[in-house]
Amino acid sequence: MNTNHKRRLLLAGALAGGLGGVVAAVGAQSQERVIKVVAKKFDFTPGEIHLKKNVPVIFEFTTQDVVMGFNLPDFALRTDILPGATSRLRFTPDKAGEFPFHCDVFCGSGHENMSGVIQVT
Repeated sequence: MNTNHKRRLLLAGALAGGLGGVVAAVGAQSQERVIKVVAKKFDFTPGEIHLKKNVPVIFEFTTQDVVMGFNLPDFALRTDILPGATSRLRFTPDKAGEFPFHCDVFCGSGHENMSGVIQVT
């Protein structure tokens, strides 16, 4: 086998190995748990969410009502929730405990009680 042929084989192997890593990374992302959260006057469903520390999830927020917000202050995580659209947030909790979240966009009378909790173990 000549030197050029050996180089090509090594290069092909290196590229295939690199692409394998990309495929593995894409596969890992698609395996993240998706948590669908529906915001409606004046409630989040689910209102209690259980997560594992250092395990990434993707929140998908929807509403059919009015513009609302999601705010998880202990993790500096927030997003607007717009009617007819899906807001996505990737989140990896890095500490255990019970963490309250709330709507931070005034959505009408009853807004002040629109909250929930995330339990991280």
